[in-house]
Amino acid sequence: QVHLVESGGGLVQPGDSLRLSCAASTHNWPYYALGWFRRAPGKEREGISCITSDEEITYYKDSVKGRFTISRDNPKKMVYLQMNNLKADDTGVYYCAARLGQSRAMCAGMNRTHYDWWGQGTQVTVSS
Repeated sequence: QVHLVESGGGLVQPGDSLRLSCAASTHNWPYYALGWFRRAPGKEREGISCITSDEEITYYKDSVKGRFTISRDNPKKMVYLQMNNLKADDTGVYYCAARLGQSRAMCAGMNRTHYDWWGQGTQVTVSS
């Protein structure tokens, strides 16, 4: 089992930055890929970014490339999402999710169904 808790969301203006954090509780760490998903208003949850375990290979949704950076701190069992130059379309509930596996391909496609453990989400609102 993996227990995930997100934090760091808030209300910001376009162009501002936020750093989301996800704290994991598990005895099988670090053998998980960690992903950030977003549920925008009226939309389904979609993959935003992902990072693999040992090699820390990353994936980013096209719309956030160059603005968001995912990272992980395995000794602390933490994963972060640094979000810069936020836009109104970035608004939504951000979820941290984990899937077990060491493969470099763990982040490929960011299929929601591949992630078995989810946090409760943290709200990010970008509005002027």
